Amino acid sequence: MCYDISFTVNMRQLSDYFPDLIFDSQLNIDFGGFDHTQGPGVFGEHPIIYENIDDKKLHCKLMEWSVIEFYQKEKPPMVKRNGMLNIRSERILDDPKSYWYKIRSKRCLIPLAAIYEHREVKGWKKKVPYWVRPCDQPIIFLPGLYSVANLLDKETGELVETWTFGLITRSANEVMQNIHNSGDNRHRMPLFLTFEMSKEYVSSNLSDQRYREILNYEMPSESLSYHPVYTIRSAKARPDDKTKNEIWEWDKLPELGVLNPD
Repeated sequence: MCYDISFTVNMRQLSDYFPDLIFDSQLNIDFGGFDHTQGPGVFGEHPIIYENIDDKKLHCKLMEWSVIEFYQKEKPPMVKRNGMLNIRSERILDDPKSYWYKIRSKRCLIPLAAIYEHREVKGWKKKVPYWVRPCDQPIIFLPGLYSVANLLDKETGELVETWTFGLITRSANEVMQNIHNSGDNRHRMPLFLTFEMSKEYVSSNLSDQRYREILNYEMPSESLSYHPVYTIRSAKARPDDKTKNEIWEWDKLPELGVLNPD
């Protein structure tokens, strides 16, 4: 699943893509970027684009990564939240018993520079991380769902409106199958969309049929740009002092699709 993302985006750039975007008051226009953050155990806030139900306009609001159901009164334990970072596209429209079906109309976009995914190589102790994004998209807008819960502040006794989101994934294309090739959720990838499809997805005018078509969209392998990077889940700087999203030449790294370098 997708638990590592890159957001090296100046917030002002978002208005280039969505000229009428409204930034909610608590969101600083100079919100700082980062070349890597991970989801499990962190649940950090990110600027998320959604259509406001009152004015029908696009807003950008800080939301916490990892969905909290609207009926919750307290923040769930970490193990529960780790399982709410990603959303399987297959469950949104076709699983009426799932929470995703209940909030299927609460669509949002997650603006990112790229995502990271880890590849297993047989005989290697460490997995190799890859930086991935659609070609010719310096900013990608991944589809997600958001949820709003009123959670109890134990110090003040007040209920605090808490906005959270999850990132939608689908079965992987050929390239992503070879990169995300291990683990319980192997052969999954984010639901990469073209920019035009991203705009459609977040609109309240989206028909049920088009919604399904977008959820079923598989971005072709040749439309993805990707390269290996240095270990990202570490506080240590790279030996060459470059940023985490830059290419790293792993010694004797086999071509994609090859598990064993020998």
